[in-house]
Amino acid sequence: MKRKEYAWAYLFISAPILGFLLFAFIPLSYSVYVSFTEYSGYQAPVFTGTANYVKLAMDDELFWKTLFNTFYSALSIPIGMAVALGIAMALNQKVRGIRFFRTMFFLPTISSVIALTLLWKWIFNDSYGLLNYLLELIGVQGPAWLSSETWAMPAMIIQGVWAGLGINMVLYLAALQGVPKSFHEAAEIDGASRWQRFVRITIPCISPTTLYILITATITALQDFPRFQIMTEGGPNYSTTTIVYYLFQNAFRYMSMGYASAMAWALGLLILAITLLNFWLSRRWVHYD
Repeated sequence: MKRKEYAWAYLFISAPILGFLLFAFIPLSYSVYVSFTEYSGYQAPVFTGTANYVKLAMDDELFWKTLFNTFYSALSIPIGMAVALGIAMALNQKVRGIRFFRTMFFLPTISSVIALTLLWKWIFNDSYGLLNYLLELIGVQGPAWLSSETWAMPAMIIQGVWAGLGINMVLYLAALQGVPKSFHEAAEIDGASRWQRFVRITIPCISPTTLYILITATITALQDFPRFQIMTEGGPNYSTTTIVYYLFQNAFRYMSMGYASAMAWALGLLILAITLLNFWLSRRWVHYD
């Protein structure tokens, strides 16, 4: 019976394991080799050693610019987390119609990323966009959001904050509902103000959720690609070219697969380092009990 059960167990797990080997592990392993070669995708790879990595670190100024742009766009993470927490606290009240508002805030999360990005591209249009129209109503001349080197990245940050509100709000809402009311009641009896209760009770109690959102949002932000391709195509003058978009250009526009692979692994190691750093720092501010 045990052998039969083991046979069925291995049969069921064989599909995801084969899928991982064929579509993830083997391509990843091959990309490691390709990152040490000069490879166009049409001819056989030519081994060049660490030349691609040396070029990344020493010779490619655009790589460092795109890396800066990537972290610049990641400013949407702390802003979005703060806004999502505020909305979650507002929606954690027992008022009429609260389920409708929760649904409306979460709806963009399950909508098409492409459709929503095209919608925001129209909103930011400097000639007939909704945002500049609303600014004109209050006497403010709106900027050329997506065609200005100064305003293109702030526009992407605004859109990024909005895009992440739904899922972050739901996670924070679940965390807030798990905070024991007895903690707040005891603190209120002791004379603690609402702000003191928020800082000393609410924030520590929801810190595991905050860590989860921080890590997942950081990983997502450092790999962000579709929004930038659709809204700005990396412009103007590379002001919104993120490292993943630059990687895409090298791989499929300039057909420099080896260099793009080296860039991908550099980004992967950077994401790993930042994730491990977040886990290490979390010991100081995350409370699990």
